[in-house]
Amino acid sequence: MKVTIHKLFDYLLETTASDPPECFIGFSLARSPRLKDFLADLDPDLSLDWNGVSFFGLPSLRQRVLDQAGLNAACAPDDVLITAGAAEANYLLFRQILSAGDEVITDAPGWPQVGVMKKAIGATLVEVPRDEAQAWQLDPEAIAAAITPRTRMIFLTNPNNPTGRLIPEDDLRALAALADRHGIWLLVDEVYAGLEWSGPRPPSIAGLTPFGITTGSVSKALGLQGLRTGWMICQNPQVIRDAMILRENASEIMNTLGEHIAEVALRPDRLAAALTRARGEGQTTLDLLDRFVGGQPRLSWHRPQAGLIGLARVTGTDGESLARSLLAPPWRTFLLPGSAYDLPQHIRLGVGGGPETRLEEGLSRLSEYLRQTEA
Repeated sequence: MKVTIHKLFDYLLETTASDPPECFIGFSLARSPRLKDFLADLDPDLSLDWNGVSFFGLPSLRQRVLDQAGLNAACAPDDVLITAGAAEANYLLFRQILSAGDEVITDAPGWPQVGVMKKAIGATLVEVPRDEAQAWQLDPEAIAAAITPRTRMIFLTNPNNPTGRLIPEDDLRALAALADRHGIWLLVDEVYAGLEWSGPRPPSIAGLTPFGITTGSVSKALGLQGLRTGWMICQNPQVIRDAMILRENASEIMNTLGEHIAEVALRPDRLAAALTRARGEGQTTLDLLDRFVGGQPRLSWHRPQAGLIGLARVTGTDGESLARSLLAPPWRTFLLPGSAYDLPQHIRLGVGGGPETRLEEGLSRLSEYLRQTEA
């Protein structure tokens, strides 16, 4: 079946293709470094053909992926496949693991890619709601109750996209035990891992169960979205090989320059410095957003525990009407409506980007708009 567009991407295409906004509220990745920051670590004689060593990705990069995830005790570089971002990693896994008639369990709200893919594959999506009243907590027992004989996969994001809620280690271990007991693949997208505001980074699921699959990338926490370099990690060699075979029929081989830059970015000293900067800037901006929401009588939210985005509830209008009105003059400010996640009374706020987002100015415009349109 044809792959259709999901609401989030559809809204982005419609609203940003022309007449770009002046301010952005809700930028979803850390401030991006520049190419010059990596030139001293790159070999000018590097061939721009494929890496010439492995179809699974640059071996040194695959080792860095394990290092940053803390998985060296459980996994080996052969358990890693380099992909064109986490989105491709997820796509390859959905396509290779799910068949028509299968069920896939996910959380709601959650990353909408799985909903698009279940339609294309002919699978059934079973959504387990997160509890907004409990700060968007996910109940592992609700996941367990949703499992049927047709369940083939559980797909989650940690931290959750879009609420920023973390799945704590005890709950991850409970979910891993479910996967073991039922023989279900447990896929956890960790693109925002490394940006935890209220506790340590939870363990990666690929180290907790042979049925665990971790996906991630350098896009969000490191601001390197343009490299299109991500990965999947799984202890099962057939899962990795099957995904590599499908990738051969799509992107085929990896972006060699992107692989080498990503390897440099994930070197322990570079990674530590980049995360320190991203955490510092993110924490400052998160505090700003928290004060802003607290001072707006028409907005409320649960402060994200991790990552760069969160959801705010809005009263007096729906989120999409607000977002579309805010795009128009004189406001010229972008934010993503919660309708992208099937939550019409919400808007997505974010702490990513740098000065180019003009976030404080955007918040001032949003505040004035809310004041002017108050009933």
